[in-house]
Amino acid sequence: MKSMGEIIKEERTVKGITQSELAKAVGVTQDSISLWELGKRLPDTIYLRRICKILDISADYLLGLENEDGAKIAE
Repeated sequence: MKSMGEIIKEERTVKGITQSELAKAVGVTQDSISLWELGKRLPDTIYLRRICKILDISADYLLGLENEDGAKIAE
């Protein structure tokens, strides 16, 4: 299963968005994006919705509750 940071980085790069661009759109610093992608920090809940909207992904996918196809992941 992919980590949240791996998902953010993968979706961001697939969509051709730089860390700086994502940071500006979310309202955080580029350092925050880098730390999230490296798995050293997790985004605060107020940013999760923005990340999902910008990257056009579901919160369940970002949180590891479903795969990229929308199928629920069994624990």
